Amino acid sequence: MTMTGEEHSRALTGPWWWPRRRSAVFDGALAVASAAECGAEGLGFARDAGIPVWAGVLFGVAAGAVLLVRRRWPVVVVLVAIAVTPAQMGFLLGIVGLYTLAAAEVPRRIIGVLAGMSLAGTAAVTFVRVRQDLARGDLTLGDWFVPFAAVATALGLTAPPVLLGLYVGARRRLMESLRERADSLERELQLLAERAEERAEWARNEERRRIAREMHDVVAHRVSLMVVHAAALQAVARKDPEKAVRNAALVGDMGRQALTELREMLGVLRAGEDVVRRSAGVPLAAVGEAAAAAASRVAEEVVEGPCLSELEELLGQSAAAGMVVDLSVEGEVRSYAAEVEQTAYRVVQEALTNVHKHAAGAKTHVRLAHRVSEIAMQVENEPPPEPGSASAAGLPSGGNGLVGMRERVLALGGVFVSGPTDAGGFRVSAVIPAV
Repeated sequence: MTMTGEEHSRALTGPWWWPRRRSAVFDGALAVASAAECGAEGLGFARDAGIPVWAGVLFGVAAGAVLLVRRRWPVVVVLVAIAVTPAQMGFLLGIVGLYTLAAAEVPRRIIGVLAGMSLAGTAAVTFVRVRQDLARGDLTLGDWFVPFAAVATALGLTAPPVLLGLYVGARRRLMESLRERADSLERELQLLAERAEERAEWARNEERRRIAREMHDVVAHRVSLMVVHAAALQAVARKDPEKAVRNAALVGDMGRQALTELREMLGVLRAGEDVVRRSAGVPLAAVGEAAAAAASRVAEEVVEGPCLSELEELLGQSAAAGMVVDLSVEGEVRSYAAEVEQTAYRVVQEALTNVHKHAAGAKTHVRLAHRVSEIAMQVENEPPPEPGSASAAGLPSGGNGLVGMRERVLALGGVFVSGPTDAGGFRVSAVIPAV
């Protein structure tokens, strides 16, 4: 298993330039072995050079100990190995130095130059030594053996450590690149997870607001009319029994309509919950597909709501409750997207509900304008005929009607304005883009 970049950085616990303590111990052991080798070879060097033995041994130990800094200064190690090649010492120093140089983050041209210098130095020293051996009679082979031995020895001491170092360095760089990519991918996944959580939270809040608007629009209007009819029924129950019977029938019809719409909405919500429940324990891809299908199905069912063709029926219900409603339509009547028609219908519906709540008995004007690229609607009521009639039916107000209308219109890129009129009434205006 490979470590991530953060875990790798925490693993760097060695002293000075070593990544780990065991690396320092390993390099120390190599330096001791190299110093011992060079010190032993310094005996022959001192004898050939005519210097004191202790000087040759000290020189060899100092040269071999340079291997201790191979990770920090690999170029220095190779240069020292090349420098001591004529003294026929430092074979371990040269091999390990070339390997470290090839595996380090050093430009290829420097590796090539130093490897060539080491190859040439080793070949020259070997050539001279073998030729001397042939001249003394230690070797009985032909002259062809001198260049062969020089080239073979130089290649054998230079090529393997360089090639192995290049391979190890390339593999190390590859692992570092993969580690960095894993770190980057992990950070991206964390960021995506955070963004997904934010989007999910936003979607949940948006869904709560949408459900609240739908419940308010479905229930509030019907129940408001039921309360108005119930108040009228209470007033005329003894004076006009026939009208009381008609009002009671209207109350029953509206209650059944409200329950039907409420059941349809709850059915849509429960269908979405069933899909999510069935998706538990299923692979992530299947869950995503099921959720997407459920979302599209819920969206389709929610969009199938009221449309502008039902506007006259809506006004008729308000008129049956005692409201004087005047409808005027401008422009050529045409069909719009389901979201546009549903929003326009809900705006008019909620505006009429507010009239029932706050200005019972007031005359109301509903204007609908079909324009080239938009549809505009306005619901304006006059002041109530009696100051106390606004709350005669005892209808409560949650203050969510105007907020819901504004959210619906702004969600489609429209404009919504509401406020009191100079005459003492109230006006609700909305413009929704047709596309």
